[in-house]
Amino acid sequence: MADGYRIIGAEMSPYSVKVRSYFRYKAIPHQWILRNAASQAEFEKYAKMPIIPLVVTPEGSGIQDSTPIIDAIEKLYPEPSIHPDDAVANFISALIEEFGDEWGNKWMFHYRWARDVDQISSAGRIARMRGPKAGEQEHAAFAGQVRARMVDRVWFVGSNAVTAPQIEGGFLEMLGLLDSHLASRPYLFGRRPAFGDFGLWGQIYEMWTDPTAGAIISGDAPHVLDWVHRMLWPKAEGKFESWSTLQPTLMPILTEQVGTQFMPWTSANEKALAEAKEEFSVRLGDNIWTQKPQKYHARSLGMLRTRYAGVADKAALDPVLEATGCLAALRA
Repeated sequence: MADGYRIIGAEMSPYSVKVRSYFRYKAIPHQWILRNAASQAEFEKYAKMPIIPLVVTPEGSGIQDSTPIIDAIEKLYPEPSIHPDDAVANFISALIEEFGDEWGNKWMFHYRWARDVDQISSAGRIARMRGPKAGEQEHAAFAGQVRARMVDRVWFVGSNAVTAPQIEGGFLEMLGLLDSHLASRPYLFGRRPAFGDFGLWGQIYEMWTDPTAGAIISGDAPHVLDWVHRMLWPKAEGKFESWSTLQPTLMPILTEQVGTQFMPWTSANEKALAEAKEEFSVRLGDNIWTQKPQKYHARSLGMLRTRYAGVADKAALDPVLEATGCLAALRA
């Protein structure tokens, strides 16, 4: 264990590849171990929860959940930093990291399991990953079980007959905005990857590996496609930009996606949990979104509020958050 870190994850896990991309950027010695290749005894020894990714440190402790993993490792390996020096860009990067993890996952999970072609592709890949030596008949049976189980879980991210057009329309809008933003820079905040890159990229990379979303990304968003490939092995190509140069193309993403879609949703989700509701509805732009509340997201929102509270001087940040519709939820 003294020679490096061990990342136990899966190729089809957006949070696993997010952490792997971060370790690659930092040039931190590590082993990438597929979850099915790690023994259950080893996993249970270090994991507090049955989730991936799990990072086992050289000292023999385990860290889980992609954002806390990156936070912990960033303290140990602060250079090259993933946090812009510009105070506004710094927090906006953290906000986009949260948006990618929590709202971007809705796009990814929906597209992966909404259509037959994606269900067949994804279930087959998962089944082969978990049973690499299975014969064709056994593989087909296992793939069918995976498909049935996962399709039955799309409700978890809020995907249903009513919200499906909202999810897909929102992603197409985001893809266009993101492609425009990346047209003049290799990464979201300039010439090196930031915290926000890793969170958003993990979801979009996974979408690119699936038939339907992958065709959309490859065919309609050349700059996003370049970024998807670039983030597999990210590197510092220069400096972070200041907020003034990022603002023209990043503000529409914050306003139309984060402020209009994600922040109202995460606030409503928190309220529904506090009131022990089985289901909640919230207006997102021109649409009504209805789903069952998700417990983890309330904790995640609390972590984001802690980051916001830790910003010493909010004089330049608050007007941006106010203009984009993000401030109220952070002050709650």
